[in-house]
Amino acid sequence: MMFLRCHRSKYIWATLGVLALLWLYIFPVYRIPTDKEMVDEVLRQGQTWTRNQTGVDLYRKLLTECCDPKRMFAVTKENSPLGKVLWYDGEIYHYHTVTNETYPFFVQDTPLQLPLKKCSVVGNGGVLKHSGCGKEIDQADFIMRCNLPPLSKEYTTDVGTKTHLVSANPSIIEKNFQNLLWSRKPFVESMKVYGSSYIYLPAFSMKPGTAPSLRAYHALADSASNQTVLFANPDFLKNVGRFWKNHGVHGKRLSTGLFLVSLALGLCEEVTAYGFWPFSVGLDERPVSHHYYDNILPSSRFHAMPEEFLQLWHLHKSGTLRMRVGDCAREGQESKREK
Repeated sequence: MMFLRCHRSKYIWATLGVLALLWLYIFPVYRIPTDKEMVDEVLRQGQTWTRNQTGVDLYRKLLTECCDPKRMFAVTKENSPLGKVLWYDGEIYHYHTVTNETYPFFVQDTPLQLPLKKCSVVGNGGVLKHSGCGKEIDQADFIMRCNLPPLSKEYTTDVGTKTHLVSANPSIIEKNFQNLLWSRKPFVESMKVYGSSYIYLPAFSMKPGTAPSLRAYHALADSASNQTVLFANPDFLKNVGRFWKNHGVHGKRLSTGLFLVSLALGLCEEVTAYGFWPFSVGLDERPVSHHYYDNILPSSRFHAMPEEFLQLWHLHKSGTLRMRVGDCAREGQESKREK
């Protein structure tokens, strides 16, 4: 009897140990720096930055091995033929089978002229306000933007005017354009600010997003828009999420910004990220809004923004990509004086 109790006790403790390890993996115990500590860290680093070609090549190799962005970042006729099952990356047990109805919506193959040279990935952080980064952003060869951000005249000094690829989350189509169930003209008109860009839609991430994404495709096609709709490949999004989880990002889902930075690291020779700053104060320790155009906070249930920033900041310090979190105009003047 005593032997059975001892054996049962060991089994219970072993089970609890496994559960504890699983809990620590899903909810890791480590301290995210405070806003003040992060400001001090960035100020200590200063504006000195040197590109590390070894680091650039390493991350391109790692992302190619795990996620193959050149071939897989978008759903194409080449990688998703008729009958292909696209499993949703944001929902378990849901999938879309490529049929004669949806197959014509896909581009033949990756339309980008690769490799891309100098890329700007523009987040929507409030740190961009009064940054004067617009001119520098627009000097890149390829510019990626997140989630249909406003580019009206009041913002262009800080965020630029040019766009080559912009993501469009279906939740924004739902919120701003009533899922395109009624008038589609406001949506089509609002898209003109992005010029002849690629519209990157995660139509196959979550089932509720499929129908509005397809309506967006039809709205642009029917209006003879000069924009090209690309549907994000759920296999690519899933693999990128797994890649960053293995590197310490434990949010339920990556932010759009980190998806686009990952894409840029896989496709571009040089990457500079703007507007990535998930902290409540800036380098001058003044309050910073969440977005440059509003202060609506993201759901902490889905994204782990500080963890994502720490990963990007590590890449900045290693010379793999460059992050701009201050005043671009002032930094440019200081760089000239140093020369």
